[in-house]
Amino acid sequence: MKPLSSLPALLAAALLLAGCEGGERPPTGPHTDAQGKLRYGELVFEPCALDAPRGGSVEAQCTTLEVPEDHSAPDGRRISLAIALVPAKGMAEPDPIYMISGGPGQSAIETFPMLSEAFADVRRNRHVVLVDARGTGGSNPLHCPGFSDEAAFGAGAQDDTATLVRLTEACRDELSQRADLRFYGTGDHVRDLDLVRRKLGVERINLVGVSYGTRVAQQYAAAFPDHTRAVVLDSVVPNTLVLGQEHARNLEQALDAQFARCRNDQACLTNLGDPRRQLAVVRERLRAGGIDPVRYRDPVSGDWREEVPREVHLVSLLRLYAYQPAMASTLPLLLHEAAQGRYESLLAQSRMVTSQVGEQMAMGMGLSVTCTEDAGEFTDPPAGEEATVLGTLLVDMLRAQCAVWPKGTRAEGFRTPLSGDLPLLAISGEYDPVTPPHYGDEVVEALPRARHLVLPGQGHNVIGAGCMPKLFAQFIETTDASALDASCLDRLSAQPPFAGNYGWEP
Repeated sequence: MKPLSSLPALLAAALLLAGCEGGERPPTGPHTDAQGKLRYGELVFEPCALDAPRGGSVEAQCTTLEVPEDHSAPDGRRISLAIALVPAKGMAEPDPIYMISGGPGQSAIETFPMLSEAFADVRRNRHVVLVDARGTGGSNPLHCPGFSDEAAFGAGAQDDTATLVRLTEACRDELSQRADLRFYGTGDHVRDLDLVRRKLGVERINLVGVSYGTRVAQQYAAAFPDHTRAVVLDSVVPNTLVLGQEHARNLEQALDAQFARCRNDQACLTNLGDPRRQLAVVRERLRAGGIDPVRYRDPVSGDWREEVPREVHLVSLLRLYAYQPAMASTLPLLLHEAAQGRYESLLAQSRMVTSQVGEQMAMGMGLSVTCTEDAGEFTDPPAGEEATVLGTLLVDMLRAQCAVWPKGTRAEGFRTPLSGDLPLLAISGEYDPVTPPHYGDEVVEALPRARHLVLPGQGHNVIGAGCMPKLFAQFIETTDASALDASCLDRLSAQPPFAGNYGWEP
């Protein structure tokens, strides 16, 4: 985020009205003080811009708040939380929206610009508050220098556990100089969010969680039900889920569904063949080794690179492309090229997606979450899972890393499903490879005022798809999920398989 020289005109007008109507009563929402500063409760904000990774920005107001690193030791070390306020377009209701990003390890402030269009309707009368989870973004970020997603996969794929552990220990030792890694989990973030609520002077908030953020939202609603007005869960993580345990089988099912679409498409099948068979051919060759280095252009830097194709490149590409059906639609073509010995696209696309993940994720924060909350419950994978694309790689990696990573404590009742009469809207993508729709079904089961919508043809993170932004805004306005007319979602469909370089049907 970067500073702005002046307030947006719309915000200034809204604040002026708030000041005029307030009389001698202290305003409860954002207002300008005698010095021209924007105040929201006890917090003082400055104009800023939230930059999108691919250009463009969102005008906002930014501040920081010091909080105890260990909430049970308020006189101990303190850390700074980065906070952004994206103002409502008109007169705002008193209950703002908290957007909680995923990962674990993503910054809410850095993520919001990519989702801002999904919030356009709901921002007509509500502010959006973004709090970077401790360990991410501007909140004492816990990045692991030199420890990329590709490096981790490469170590695991080669059974080089010693290398993986060495990288993890080096990251732990460096970060421990400025952070107690036991206090960067979900429960700590939940307490931070409520402290920000109190500092804003807000009685109730609306929670919008995305992916791992849905775990945070559920935990907050359970801990602070009186301060939770409504909840939206996008790509749902049930409280009962051991993060990482089911990633391999979920990915396999999503790929099966995507590959079946190619087999059922005559142009795709004729031009590219069965992608599942092509995948088997490519995996066998990569595992056998002996492939000469391939020269290709790095899609991020534009530099020429030379690299030996390895299974790690294939795994990372399949895993990350499956998140978005538009990307997954190109997998049959990429696999077809690789099966013919042309690995340039495979290497280039793999490098692009792994570099993007490395930039977005604070790996140290992710390890603090997973090692405290999930790794101790990993079970041996079911028979046959080693044959899947991801195999036991992720679980094996996390087990090795968590063996040397500090662990905190989970909140009491952490695994208890959310219950009660809380208004809740859950949304899932039909082809989500990491949080499949049945997770959403599980969460709404114990909530009589909850509803689950499955978006046809979509993948992970679907709040911006089709008419979903309008449905999202309607739910926040009414808190009645059952009254939503979701028939507009029927117009959504999956991206057709990309059957060649000349278009979808060459």
